[in-house]
Amino acid sequence: MGEIKRVLVTGGAGFLGSHLCGRLLDLGHSVIALDNLYTGRHENIKAFEKNKNFSFIEHDIISPFDKPVDWIFNLACPASPPHYQKDPIFTTKTSVLGAINMLDLARKYDAVILQASTSEVYGDPLQHPQVESYKGNVNPIGPRSCYDEGKRCAESLFFDYHRQYKTAIKVARIFNTYGPNMDPDDGRVVSNFIMSSLRNEPITMYGDGTQTRSFCYVDNLINGIIIMMMSDRTITGPINLGNPVEFDLNTLASMVKECTGKNVPIVYKPLPVDDPVKRRPDISLAKKLLNWEPNIALREGLQRTIPYFAKFVP
Repeated sequence: MGEIKRVLVTGGAGFLGSHLCGRLLDLGHSVIALDNLYTGRHENIKAFEKNKNFSFIEHDIISPFDKPVDWIFNLACPASPPHYQKDPIFTTKTSVLGAINMLDLARKYDAVILQASTSEVYGDPLQHPQVESYKGNVNPIGPRSCYDEGKRCAESLFFDYHRQYKTAIKVARIFNTYGPNMDPDDGRVVSNFIMSSLRNEPITMYGDGTQTRSFCYVDNLINGIIIMMMSDRTITGPINLGNPVEFDLNTLASMVKECTGKNVPIVYKPLPVDDPVKRRPDISLAKKLLNWEPNIALREGLQRTIPYFAKFVP
């Protein structure tokens, strides 16, 4: 496996963070999960509490943090529209001030730091599929801008630290990811559709359902993040990580109904402001530089995910 690393995972009690902590512990690393529990949950990391290589610290990365580490995975930020729009100024602070604080920590200890960026940096894309060289189509003053522009600014900070201080950085642009440990009420499309079906309630579809997304199962995504962290320091990214197989949301709804065994109706509502109409990653760079691509199809991923959500339905 190689050298044991001291690893900091910000947002470590969140959906992706908890899966990442578990995988790193399985690999034998020493892991600190940092989380302010704004959207993260203790339940997600409960299984690690007795592991001597794991510790949890409740902390907000808007404030500086100091512990010697070798790797930093910066995942802290509300990621679903209802959560990041609830307090947009806080969301921007998390992305921008949090990035500065984590980059300063990486600089102090010569740690490698990976930024969990997002496909949202592309906005409502005019190029399809999206390649890393595409600069995006983002509304800087819209209701989604606290997240979109916050993540774009974080990327800028990462590359400025790399150029100015030679900080070892990795920037992963993460596309739609789903799986166990998602907040059942986080407002994202997969969790919304599954929970509505399990509750025998109508599925709410924003828009006409022809808009597309590409869904990556969490295990595949975590593999990609870890492979990227372990790659040569010259590989900084940004690199798209996601599933290049595209589905329209009507197809997703039908598949969720099949997998849950519920024939609930679909209710159509207007598309929110600035909601992307198309989203699909070009992962040629990930294949070439990381030898990574997802191998879990949407139906299989949904079948793995639904039992987790079923626990929240009386």
